[in-house]
Amino acid sequence: MRNGIPRHTLAGVADAKVTVHPFTTEDGLGLQLTRFRRTECEDVVLLVHGLTASSDLFIMPEHRNLATYLLDNGFGDVWTLDMRMSNRFPYNTEPHDYTLDDIALYDYPAALAELRRHIGERRVHVVAHCLGSMTFLMSLCAGTVQDVSSVVCNAVGLLMRVPVWSNWKVTYGRELIERVIGLPRLDPRFADAPPFSRGWVFSRLVSLAHPECGNPACHMVSFMWGTGWPALYSHDKLDPVTHERIADLLGPVGLDYHRHIRKIVRAGRAVKYDSGALRHAGLPDDYLAAAPGVDTPMLFLTGEHNHVFGDSNVLGYQKLVREAADPDRYELFVAPGYGYVDMIIGRDAHLEVFPHILDFLRRWAV
Repeated sequence: MRNGIPRHTLAGVADAKVTVHPFTTEDGLGLQLTRFRRTECEDVVLLVHGLTASSDLFIMPEHRNLATYLLDNGFGDVWTLDMRMSNRFPYNTEPHDYTLDDIALYDYPAALAELRRHIGERRVHVVAHCLGSMTFLMSLCAGTVQDVSSVVCNAVGLLMRVPVWSNWKVTYGRELIERVIGLPRLDPRFADAPPFSRGWVFSRLVSLAHPECGNPACHMVSFMWGTGWPALYSHDKLDPVTHERIADLLGPVGLDYHRHIRKIVRAGRAVKYDSGALRHAGLPDDYLAAAPGVDTPMLFLTGEHNHVFGDSNVLGYQKLVREAADPDRYELFVAPGYGYVDMIIGRDAHLEVFPHILDFLRRWAV
């Protein structure tokens, strides 16, 4: 518990009936949807997290969170998804051979099937963050999910550009950390490990390069995912409580997904990890090439100072507008002063970011 806020609390969403809906993917993983319902609504919103995060990003009690904002503004049936990258599940840190292709192939079809079991044929809108955005768009391009009325993609879509230092870490970091340093995963809480253990020493070394604040978890998440001081957000965009409990929101992660991320970074776009994998035979080798055939409206969001994926969403939006049969289905919003995840967890995101999401959703709630 940090600053009196229990980990995975649901207290951030008031005046809603909360129900939990576990489901199982075709490849045998138990995942979970959580429903926050106030009223019957013809337009249902599904919120999707990224790697190392969870549905907690959308229901934080220390500020007006995205789930509450949508409930307060006419979308009375909001769901959050915890897929296999969620820090609520052991799959996020234990050794595995999953790729982003598996999430596109297994997680979203099972989640949408469970959701539709409860809502029927009502319209579904998706708001996704980080690799949740990328993998959900991969599902759309592969045709594994359909009948989605609109998608909001924060931070990155199907095109990926990262800073030079981040590129170096993706290229060489996994082998260095696992085989040389001997760490099977990265964890923002390494500073709390026993003194002189590998994790504790590694955290101290990372903090030496991050004089911008006194929170070693903040330093570690910068090292894990971006290039900057800090890398994932601007300090002045966060509530101090959020900064203090950043390790609750952005948790530990194994390094197995980095195999696929590295290939995507090299290609500059979402591509299949292994073209010879039989279970992925029905997926596109190049998801971005298949994107112009998807007619789902999309809003691309990014912060002006996104030090994780840079201008990936700007370039991805521009590419789709050039190549799509109906470019008016694509929109872009770059938030002044914001970075990467503060677009979702920022103290004033409900004033400066969420209204753009709401406006987009309302225009496609027809």
